[in-house]
Amino acid sequence: MDLSRETRAACPRPHTLVSRRALLGALALLVAAQFPSAQFPSALAAEKAPPPRLPVVASFSILGDLVRTVGGSRVDVAAIVGPDGDAHVYQPTPQDGRRLAAARLVFVNGLGFEGWIDRLVAASKTKARIVIASRAVTPRTDGEGVDPHAWQDVANVKIYVANIRDALVDADPEGAELYKSNAARYLHDLGGLDAEIVAAIGGIPQARRRVVSTHDAFGYFSARYGVEFIAPQGVSTDAEASARDLARIVDAVRAHRVGAVFLENIVDPRFARRIAAETGAKVGGTLYSDALSAPDGPAPTYLRLMRHNVKQLTEALAP
Repeated sequence: MDLSRETRAACPRPHTLVSRRALLGALALLVAAQFPSAQFPSALAAEKAPPPRLPVVASFSILGDLVRTVGGSRVDVAAIVGPDGDAHVYQPTPQDGRRLAAARLVFVNGLGFEGWIDRLVAASKTKARIVIASRAVTPRTDGEGVDPHAWQDVANVKIYVANIRDALVDADPEGAELYKSNAARYLHDLGGLDAEIVAAIGGIPQARRRVVSTHDAFGYFSARYGVEFIAPQGVSTDAEASARDLARIVDAVRAHRVGAVFLENIVDPRFARRIAAETGAKVGGTLYSDALSAPDGPAPTYLRLMRHNVKQLTEALAP
């Protein structure tokens, strides 16, 4: 038997292998030329992947909601003082410092609201830009100094939104179109909210627009919408109301025939209940002043917070 002949028949000739390899190579080049994306699937996947979110920190829950609304899908927002938290007396934690260290932007209210923020920024050694959301707001002052609760006037929140938008655009120019679009939509919604509040409060007789709240967080609301608030505490909850403060409020409630006493989500409710018990004034429910509610509560966003407060006021003060 001629084994060499059988062996040659069983094994392809070298030039045949070369020809097949060349053919396959040419075919691959043709496919790549016609469909270049098929050659780089990993690069295509990277192009389609969403950009990493901009890490930002907001000092308290209401401000965090404003930043999320403007930033949308391009931002990752952490609020230092969360729902139902009292930013006046907050004590920062090591976790807060780590959040600031990792952030690109830190949004604060300003106007003396966060008395602890400078210490936290220094301790964190953050390189983030500190953005004062209330910049360009005309501050309200009283005997105690500057009132920081500027968000209680919707017109001021429009200024906050513009400052937030500009800071995000500056930090992330590629997201400028989204930030500007979200801000424009939100500014429109805020204009509608302001008109709603004016109409709702306008339906209450002037003589009945007088209430007691547990701390003086509603000065801007009072100046804009015409409801007088009497409070046993000042603009901060740092110090508890004294017996003299409570006696003064009780006398004022009786003298002015105050229609309702309101609790606040961040303040000890015993103040309001005691005043109501001593004067016979109606307990009107809970107002959200310095913080949002939990997500399943009645005020998980700024828009819903303001609508909730107005509903509470109008129901309690209606003739």
